[in-house]
Amino acid sequence: MIKAVLFDADGVLIDGQMFSETLARDHGITTKITEPFFSGPFRKSLIGEANLKEILLPYLKKWNWRGGVEAFLQYWFESEHSIDEALVEYIQQLRKRNITCCLATNQTEDRIEYMLKKMGFANNFDKIYASSRLGHRKPSLKFYSHIVDDLGLKKDQILFWDDTEKNVDSARHFGIHAEIYTDFENFKEKMKNSYKL
Repeated sequence: MIKAVLFDADGVLIDGQMFSETLARDHGITTKITEPFFSGPFRKSLIGEANLKEILLPYLKKWNWRGGVEAFLQYWFESEHSIDEALVEYIQQLRKRNITCCLATNQTEDRIEYMLKKMGFANNFDKIYASSRLGHRKPSLKFYSHIVDDLGLKKDQILFWDDTEKNVDSARHFGIHAEIYTDFENFKEKMKNSYKL
């Protein structure tokens, strides 16, 4: 029996346009320009080893961003402030049935704080697992190991939803149930038919 369900953020709970696309459209700062940052220093901020604002600053100068780092982060986080309200409501129904619902996401400390305070996730979930706080990010097995230990449940009592195949594959390899999230209707059908939830 499933006693806890883990949910990814981007591509699952957050259903809007990716920030890289918005940045390219609004400011002409393409993914080719930003790729060295997101595939390099940014990854350290995802596991709490670097301060996002500090490592971002020199790149903003290269990108000719003139608004400052605070304005950039506000623009970034607000551009992805698009919540799947139907999924959030479904989660609240699970919680009423004593199913522990958790956020399990790769995020910097700045963005997870935004999600908790501005997007309401602090009230929508029983537990928050962010890579910047765990020191490991998906698809690392250590990410899932920390969660299982903290929940105090058996692996087969946990279900994880993520839109990235390698994250789902690693979770399954670790031993917890995991499913690819495509859309809300498919999610509801699998929850009902496969997991009786």
